[in-house]
Order: sequence, then structure tokens, then C-alpha cells
Amino acid sequence: MQKILASLSKRLAKLFGNLMDNTGDLKVVFHDFPGGAEGFELIARFCYNNGRTEITPANIVLLNCAAQFMEMDSDGPRLSLLNQTKKSLDGISFWSWSELLVALKECQDLLSPSKPSLILDKVLDCVIGRLTSPIGSSPFTSSSDNSSFRCSSDTRSSYSTRNNPSHVSWWFEDLLFLNIDLIYKVMKMMVSHHFDHATIIKFLLCYQRSRFLIATPSDKCRIMEAIINLLSLLDRSSLSCKLLFDIYRVTSSLKISKHCASILENLIGLQLDQATIDFLLVPSPQKKHYMYDVNLLLRLVNAFHSELSPCLSSVRLRKVASLLDSYLLEVSADSCLNPSKFAALVLLLPDSARESHDRLFQAIDIYLQIHGGICEAQKMRICSALNYAKLSTYALRHLARNSKFPSRIAIQGFLNQQSKLEGQKHINTFITAESIKEKENSYQILVYAKRVDVPEEAEQLDVQLQGMQCRVTEPEKLCGIMHAQIGNIPRTRLSSLGNNARFLPKLCS
Repeated sequence: MQKILASLSKRLAKLFGNLMDNTGDLKVVFHDFPGGAEGFELIARFCYNNGRTEITPANIVLLNCAAQFMEMDSDGPRLSLLNQTKKSLDGISFWSWSELLVALKECQDLLSPSKPSLILDKVLDCVIGRLTSPIGSSPFTSSSDNSSFRCSSDTRSSYSTRNNPSHVSWWFEDLLFLNIDLIYKVMKMMVSHHFDHATIIKFLLCYQRSRFLIATPSDKCRIMEAIINLLSLLDRSSLSCKLLFDIYRVTSSLKISKHCASILENLIGLQLDQATIDFLLVPSPQKKHYMYDVNLLLRLVNAFHSELSPCLSSVRLRKVASLLDSYLLEVSADSCLNPSKFAALVLLLPDSARESHDRLFQAIDIYLQIHGGICEAQKMRICSALNYAKLSTYALRHLARNSKFPSRIAIQGFLNQQSKLEGQKHINTFITAESIKEKENSYQILVYAKRVDVPEEAEQLDVQLQGMQCRVTEPEKLCGIMHAQIGNIPRTRLSSLGNNARFLPKLCS
């Protein structure tokens, strides 16, 4: 027996060596023989049949793996088993769809997708070719319903879709048996063959739902990590913001790798202008006291804003700004949200992103009402996000009378209010707040209430300045209006100016 086997197997010939003529029984144990007893039986039949055997789609993968293991590639008058299996692959294009699936299942059971394999590449190329072929030559037309192989637990829906050649998902259930490593390889090949990205996404979601029914937590992590990596290869226009947030919600309960989590957040950030406020109200992670995951939003907006920043569409940027304002209004009432996080949110986008700062002011107002104990420096940092020129008259009036805002902010708001009420388009009020002297307990405020167009020559500037000094009636009117409005401010606000509030500068002196 050993002579017959060794004549076609280099591995056995090496093992037996000089023991070939031994008439006693020899025992060889292979713990990792491909296919176990079934695989060895096929090899033995091949050898006892004088190097001939029937090679079919159902056994070609096992024969090929066993032939490689036994080193059955010797040249001679009889063709080696390894070469016979390779030659049989030349007719793979004539296999039916069911036969391809049988061979693909054998590849999954016997081969590693990470290792190069001629037979696996051949089978996958043919499978992908069938899926990308025109409808008229779709593989299901040659598929046999009598095949002993069934890929799906519910074959009725799979086979009913085959009766409709135009159905793009007819093959979904047929490939659900593949493990995640082979699915990843198949999907990457589809992408390289320019397969429809929307169909790929639908299949991945179908695969995820199907596999999650029996998957362990670690398997679920591997599935989602593979899906995220595959999504990053697809065209961005095929990815909706809702889809990405749905995937994020699934992964939030899993311990996926930081790398994959970063990829997913970056994909979401690039689509952030398509999101709605409901998408962003993600609960905070465990052991965090604040209500919503503020850190997530900070990362998403940074991902959006960092994408080709100089070429970023102003329309998209304003959509994100409006979305952020809605988010600020939601989180501003959270008593557990610390000032540094809230300040990071209000300062997240540039001033140009908003046409109006009214909603931003409203969110800051709510936050200051809820967090009455924060220090003046924290208030100033939060309020520095406001552009008073972009506040409505109503907001400015409210700001001027709001005791929760820093005093300098309130005065700035008051003066901007006067500019709007007077309707003078060219008035631009500037305030320089000098350092607060504790001993004098007073503010020194410098007001310049007339905008001067810069002349081309210095002499023209001198003439205009002299003319302004002569026209004292306009500053007198402005002074009267300011004093009248100051009288309307509650005494609690005036008291914040100290006992020396009477030393406010006189514009008409």
C-alpha cells in the first residue's frame, strides 16, 4: 500500500524512505490533513485508480488542497493530481451558479482568505463575474434547483427572487453563509470591479442583520469593523447620514477598535450638513454625568470643518451652524455640562458661519441662567463667541438688561442697540474697557460714535476731524439718548458699575 501511495506523493516518499521495502505495517498520523478522513479517502482512490479520478465542482477544492498537502505535483507519464485540479478550473466558466456556491463553501472551509490561493481566486473571479454580468446572462438562469447545497435558512425568498432577473438583490441570501473574512474579500473585489455601491451597502446591512442573530459579542465587533472599513472604500454620495448614524448606534454598544471608530466618525463628519438634531442627541457614555455626548459632536464638527477647509461651501457651513445652534439650545439646560465644554461648543465655528447670532445668544442666556455660579472669566470666554453686530434689536435690548451677562458685555450690547435704533448705518461704536481698578471701583469707557471713511490723503483727514469737532449737536443728541436708556436699566445693573458710576465720561463736555 505504501508503495502505491508513495509513488504519487512526494511527502509519503520522504516519510517512508528506506522503509519502502518493509513488509510490516507502517502507521502515519496526519493531524491537519485537509478534509480529514474524507480528504484522505479521495487521495487513496486516486492512487489506487492509477492516477485517475472524477473531478467535480463539489470536490475540486478538497482534491486541490489534499494534493498540495501530499505534494502530489510530480511530473511523469501520469498527470499529477495537483495539475489535474488546476486544469479542471479551465472549465469554471461553464459551472452553474449552484456549483460555484458549492465550490465557494469548500474554499471557506478549507482555505484562509488571507493566504494566496489560485483556486479561491478563480472561484471568486467567476462569482463576481456572474454578479456583474448583464441581466441576460445572469447566473441564476443556469442554476439547478435540485442542487444538494442550500445557502440560506429560508430558501423560498431566495429562489423566488431568481424568477425576477431585474431584482438587484437576488444573490443576497446565497452569500449569507460566508464568514466575515471572505465577505470582506468579496466586497473589496466588487468595489474594484465598480459594482454598484448602493447595492453593496444594502447587502452589508442584510448580512449584518442576519449574522447578528447568532453572533457572539466579539464576532459582532469583527463584523462591524469590516463593514466600516468597506464603507470607507465606497463613494461618499452613496452613504447617507442616517445610515452612518444607524451604524454608529449599533457600534456604540460594542467595543470596536479606536481606528474603526475614528473612520466612522470621520465619515459622519463629512456628511454632517445632512444630519438633523435627532441624530446628534446621542446619550453620553456611561459614567458621564452630562446628558448628551458633547465630545462626539466636537469631533464630528471638527471632521466636517477640516475637510478641504478653504473650499468648504458656505451653504454647507451655515447648515452645520444652524444644526449646532439647535444642539446648543438642547444642551444649554444641562446642569452637569461644565463651562469648558459649553465654551468649546459655542466657539467651534467661525463667525462667518452664522448670519444671525440670536439663537446662539439664546443658548448662552439659558446656560448662564442654569449655571449661575460660574466665574466671570468663564462667562467672558463663553460670551466672546457673540458678534453683537449680528444680533437683532430685540436680542440687544434683552442683553443690555440681562444681569447674568458680564457687565462689559451688557454695555457693549447697549451701545450696539443705540446704533440700530438710530438707524445710522455708518455708526460703529467701539468700547475700550481699561483694567478695573479695585480702589476706584469704576469702569473707564471710551466711546467713539462716528465712523469716518478713511481719506486718501492725510490733509483730508485733518479737515474732516476739524469739522467733526465743530459739530457738537449730534454727540449731544446721542448723549441724551444714552442717558435716557441708562435710566431704564434696573438698579441692580447700575450697582455693578460701583459707587463711582457718576464718573462715566461725558460725551458733551
